[in-house]
Amino acid sequence: MAITKSAKKALRVSNRKATINGRLQKTLKEKVKAIRTAVAKKEKVVVADLSAAYKALDKAAKRGTIKKGNADRKKSRLAKAIASIAK
Repeated sequence: MAITKSAKKALRVSNRKATINGRLQKTLKEKVKAIRTAVAKKEKVVVADLSAAYKALDKAAKRGTIKKGNADRKKSRLAKAIASIAK
């Protein structure tokens, strides 16, 4: 348990950031998974779903939850997967 005043504040900040990062990560996983399952079932992916996934990835990268390169790679792979079923 934190003893000093600064340690207590650091703990509060850490908990706040963990909550925000967890929320972003959950949203990100839900959006990406929705597209992945649609691609696996060879269903038509709605542009709004792809846009929402891109938004979640960009937001997570902006906040530092994931790195920018990671977000770019995931976006690229989603687009590639969608293009593969569009053929």
